[in-house]
Amino acid sequence: MKILGIIPSRYASTRFPGKPLAMIAGKSMIQRVYEQASKSPSLTKVIVATDDSRIFENVQSFNGNVVMTSENHLNGTSRCWEALEQNGESYEAIVNIQGDEPFIDPEQIDQVAKLFKSNDIEIGTLVKKIQSKEELFNPNVVKAVFDRQKKAMYFSRQAIPFLRDKQPGEYIANHDFYKHIGIYGYRFDILKKIVKLKPAVMELAENLEQLRWLENGFKINVQITNKEAVSIDTPEDLLKLTNSA
Repeated sequence: MKILGIIPSRYASTRFPGKPLAMIAGKSMIQRVYEQASKSPSLTKVIVATDDSRIFENVQSFNGNVVMTSENHLNGTSRCWEALEQNGESYEAIVNIQGDEPFIDPEQIDQVAKLFKSNDIEIGTLVKKIQSKEELFNPNVVKAVFDRQKKAMYFSRQAIPFLRDKQPGEYIANHDFYKHIGIYGYRFDILKKIVKLKPAVMELAENLEQLRWLENGFKINVQITNKEAVSIDTPEDLLKLTNSA
């Protein structure tokens, strides 16, 4: 099976402008993501999809595959689609890899990619069990609920489900909660469809793009990972990472 790994990477960022080019032990963040993704045996090819010449040149400097995409994309999904069209090769599935996780585990990429061995998988992603009250009630940590077939039912910034008759401090001990790990896989024909969808009601309410797909009837299968995903959102995050290394 031919699977393309795409790393959307834009220069502009409200909290951390130029984040993809931030240096971590002598390598740019985007190079570290690219090298980790390239270790995944499930990916046929890895490319960076950017909107900035500085990132484009940086990827070229370490001999990575890169394409220049529009500055007008509102999300990584549509940027992935443009990169796929520019690439000009045929792939059965695409994995959208976050460009701000410099130490992403290749096994997590494989988990998503291997979902597409089953012909009925449309979209795939990962979740991880939440271990703390702080994480559960942090609106920046997206929570997911799924059915017995591991199909996503809903994603929210709130703690879901609500536990009646339990105090917040009792939630973790009385139920298994899961957070969303932001990596996606799409079957080719599904990606072609979802990039044409208009923003949906629940998506706008929660500011979560994946709710657009659910609201339009697309199925998102989840896999549970035990590995943490560390994303760099601010310069302070990067400082913490380098100080702990």
